[in-house]
Amino acid sequence: MLCTRCRIRTAVTDDGLCTFCSGTRPPLPDGLMPPVAGPGGWGVATWPRSPVGLARAVTALLGLVIAADLFAIGTGLHLRGFWQQVEAGGALNIYVGDGRTAETLYGIAALSQGGALLATGVVFIIWFHRTRRNAEVFDPSVQRMGPGWAVGGWFVPIANFWFPYRVASGVWEASAQTRPDGGWRTVPRAPLNLWWGAWVVSLLCTRVTERLWDRAVDAEEVVRAAGLVAASDAVDIVAAVLAVLYVRAVTGMQVERALHGRAPDGPAPAPVPGAHK
Repeated sequence: MLCTRCRIRTAVTDDGLCTFCSGTRPPLPDGLMPPVAGPGGWGVATWPRSPVGLARAVTALLGLVIAADLFAIGTGLHLRGFWQQVEAGGALNIYVGDGRTAETLYGIAALSQGGALLATGVVFIIWFHRTRRNAEVFDPSVQRMGPGWAVGGWFVPIANFWFPYRVASGVWEASAQTRPDGGWRTVPRAPLNLWWGAWVVSLLCTRVTERLWDRAVDAEEVVRAAGLVAASDAVDIVAAVLAVLYVRAVTGMQVERALHGRAPDGPAPAPVPGAHK
C-alpha cells in the first residue's frame, strides 16, 4: 500500500505513512554522517541540489530558440513574397536565382530551429527533473506524480499534454517561497499556467502548420501555408519567453526555499555569506 500522504513510497506505519513522511527513518549506520550543505548552501543526497546552473543554460538555449524562430520568420516571409509573385503573374521561376537562395535560407532556418529545440528540450528536461527531485525534499506530500514522470511524461502520446503540468504543479507548490521567519506566503501560479498554455498552443499550431506546408502544391496554398507557419513561429517565441519566466520563477523559489526552509527530518542548510549577491 502506498503512503496516504505522499502517494509515492510504501506505507510502513499503522496510520498509513511511509518512513519519510512519518519521520521514522532508521538512523544512519555507524561511521556514516548525515549529508552536509554544499557550496552555496545546497547539499547532496536528501538535500536539494541547486538548479541555478541548469536554469542559466536553459535560459540561454531558449534565447537561441527565439533567435532561430526570428530567422525562420524572416526567411519564411521572404520566400512567401516570391510565391506571391508567382500567384500574381505566374511567370517567375522561384527555383533559380534569388528564389532558389530564399528556398535555401528557409531550409537552413528550419534546421536551426530543430537543432535549437532539441538542445533546449534535453537541458530543460534535466532541469525539470532536478526541480522535481528538490520538490521531493521540500514537501513530498503535495507531489501528484513520481520524479520519473518529470522525464517520461513528455514522451507519452496524448498524456504529454497533461502529465508534465501535473509534475510542474507539484514542484510549484512544494517550492513556494517562505518568509524569513519560516512562514508561507502565497505565490501566484500565473508563470506556470501561462507557460504551459502557450506551450500547448505552440505545439498544436506547429503540428497543424507543418501538415499544411507539406501538403501545399500550388502557389496559393504555399502562400497561405507560409503565412501560417510564420504565425506559428511567433507563437513559439511567446511560449519561449514565458518558459524563461517560468524557469526563473521556479529556480528563484527553490533557492529561497533552500535558504529559509527545512528539509524533512533535517536541519535547514546554513546560508552562505554572499549567496544573495
